[in-house]
Amino acid sequence: MTDPQILREKLAQARTILDEHDVDVWLLLARESDVLGDPSLPLVAGTSVTWESAFLVARNGDHVAIVGTGDVENVRQTGAWEHVIGYVEGLGADLRAQLAARNPNAIALNYSKDNNMADGLTHGMYLLLLDMLDGTPFAERLVEAGEIPNKLRARKSPTELERIRAAVRTTERIWEATQAYLRPGLTEHEISNFMHEQLEERRIGSSWDWKYCPTVTAGPDSPRGHVGPTDIRTAAGQLVTIDFGVREDEYCSDMQRTYYFLKPGETDAPETIHRHFAIVDRCIQDAAAFIRPGVAGWEVDKVARDIFEAEGIDAWQFALGHQMGRACHDGGTVLGPGWERYGQRPYGRLEAGEVYTLEIGLLVPGYGYISQEEDIVVTEDGCEFLAPPQREVIIVPS
Repeated sequence: MTDPQILREKLAQARTILDEHDVDVWLLLARESDVLGDPSLPLVAGTSVTWESAFLVARNGDHVAIVGTGDVENVRQTGAWEHVIGYVEGLGADLRAQLAARNPNAIALNYSKDNNMADGLTHGMYLLLLDMLDGTPFAERLVEAGEIPNKLRARKSPTELERIRAAVRTTERIWEATQAYLRPGLTEHEISNFMHEQLEERRIGSSWDWKYCPTVTAGPDSPRGHVGPTDIRTAAGQLVTIDFGVREDEYCSDMQRTYYFLKPGETDAPETIHRHFAIVDRCIQDAAAFIRPGVAGWEVDKVARDIFEAEGIDAWQFALGHQMGRACHDGGTVLGPGWERYGQRPYGRLEAGEVYTLEIGLLVPGYGYISQEEDIVVTEDGCEFLAPPQREVIIVPS
């Protein structure tokens, strides 16, 4: 069950967002939501449901939940829903009655081509809704919710931002423990297992799939991307990059750190590693300096791409950053180029209170991969790093 304080904050935000979009009712439909959960449900409903259910979030604050009788008490116990209707035979009659009483100008539904976090309505539930509204004027007032769930998820409430900051602080402590543990000869599996032990000791989860959180990339031959650890061993004279985040109190972090393992007799990393890391660092720092409310996602991404182009380095094949919060990849605006796979998301404009990652990497031939990822929150006049960013490669003694 979602923290009641977060539910109250998000429902208050929802009223503001509905008013911005001139929509009277945002309708969330669900059934067996532990299996087929709309990503917006935890933010506004706060609990799972079993039977077909309807949550009407109203611009005027007169919200109503229509759920099976077995779910009524769970919804009431969230503390956020005062008006809860329980049904036995079906929700259609109660839904029609509530809509008739409100006579909304538009009814927003969660479907989207571009954003998975705004695409929570199943096709079957949509068809069922059409059946329930057949013969009423409301069937003609259904619209795509679009930016409503996007903005609700993106605009972090005070409690949400506190949770994210706490997750980042925990991640910093795990980075410290991991750095002390690292040494040449460890396998990627051993490093991953150590970090998993850190999570288990704290009784918290990984930010994404446990199997490849962390993702450990040891040396030039390790596979890169969303991939689990291998039996490749760390070696003196090579780089190791770790991509890692925690999920604590339902909110996430997502960071990457790069290490160089000294060879016997070395006191520092080779100059080429420092030079390549400086390029990555400049991309992160310049993009962060560019960020402010109102800029488009693709514009932030272009700051870093221009640096790579000027350095004669092939462009990376992913976005510079994504939103982060209740999920590691939290939907909404993406700091990426206008590629087909991102749809309209790179054209979204940043708002104060949104949390993003900034991540970029490059291959250093013969040594491995340099990659950096930082978590930031957009402020009224720029952005704030949620943890001190990595500014140079971390040296691991032999």
